Amino acid sequence: MNPLRHVFCAASVVTLATALVPAHAQGVIKIGEINSYKAQPAFLEPYKKGMELAVDEINAKGGINGKKIELISRDDNANPGDAVRVAEELISREKIDVLAGAFLSNTGLALTDFAKQKKFFYLAAEPLTDKIVWSNGNKYTYRLRPSTYMQVAMLVPEAAKLKKKRWALVYPNYEYGQSSVATFKTLLKAAQPDVEFVAEQAPPLGKVDSGSVVQALADAKPDAIFNVLFGADLSKFVREGNTRGLFKDREVVSVLTGEPEYLDPLKDEAPNGWIVTGYPWNGVKTPEHKAFLDAYQAKFKDYPRLGSVVGYSAIHSIAAGIKKAGGTDTEKLVAAFKGLQVDTPFGKISYRAQDNQSTMGAYVGKTKNDGGKGVMVDYVYLDGAKFQPSDDEVKKMRPAD
Repeated sequence: MNPLRHVFCAASVVTLATALVPAHAQGVIKIGEINSYKAQPAFLEPYKKGMELAVDEINAKGGINGKKIELISRDDNANPGDAVRVAEELISREKIDVLAGAFLSNTGLALTDFAKQKKFFYLAAEPLTDKIVWSNGNKYTYRLRPSTYMQVAMLVPEAAKLKKKRWALVYPNYEYGQSSVATFKTLLKAAQPDVEFVAEQAPPLGKVDSGSVVQALADAKPDAIFNVLFGADLSKFVREGNTRGLFKDREVVSVLTGEPEYLDPLKDEAPNGWIVTGYPWNGVKTPEHKAFLDAYQAKFKDYPRLGSVVGYSAIHSIAAGIKKAGGTDTEKLVAAFKGLQVDTPFGKISYRAQDNQSTMGAYVGKTKNDGGKGVMVDYVYLDGAKFQPSDDEVKKMRPAD
């Protein structure tokens, strides 16, 4: 055989073999991320920026165990079926190593079930429904953000201090809204047995008829209101409520409203004195938050929203898990996340072994209209580890892995 031909053939085989090796085996770790970018841009555009900042930081330090991170994001059209279809494509075509994302609770639950069926690691960064770590929980799914239960449990002590007997409830009619209200009723009734729930309004997500909702709440003459609306629904509700005097001399407790994503768009309509969970980005002075804030502002020339913190912390969680596991093998990664500790802009968090829920907390405070801009005041950071059911209760709610 011609020696040159032999060398050429050998080189061709090597080239072909290299082409057939998956990208992640050549030094890249692929994170497949799915979210409702078109449907929920207020939260998810900052969220994506937070992820990008984390990827840049990790890669600038040499990656994870010598491998760089590549982030591949896809839109799920706010549809559970589309979320699963995109997840399939990310695994089969893009050969991703881990799956992350989801914003809406229904898409998060779809991906939770997908992870179980495919035995594929999934970090639910944002969806809040308790089912992700309890009734629908599985060993392959972990969740970063404080759950519906945790955030409501942070607000209930403040609601009970108001000593208001007649409460009205308003929430989007899907999993997140329904579970928020169910938890609020249970926990407030336990703290204040004489409480009454005199009205409920549950408009479809993104389709609130604010006039009829506000009128129905006003007709019930409640002493206080528990609100779970967010995004454009919240803006319409606040505007109509202000116009009709719904909030005058009436206490409001509201999940998520203190997040800049939802508070900033209210501008001069921002309410005073609502008790909320949120993120007072310009008032947090801890060293870990200052480092994050400085880096974020330097890169994007903008201030972070809560989504920025969640996206950033999700990528750093995955990186910490892979480093601890020594790679991206699913079973090793699942084991590594049990009790995993991660440094975030909100301080150190850990992923609970009993239900795969992180201990990330939230800020609780009050809204203030400060010269035509909504801000959070009188806030305190509450550690998520302190707002969980007992281990025995978790065992009853969560199927065995």
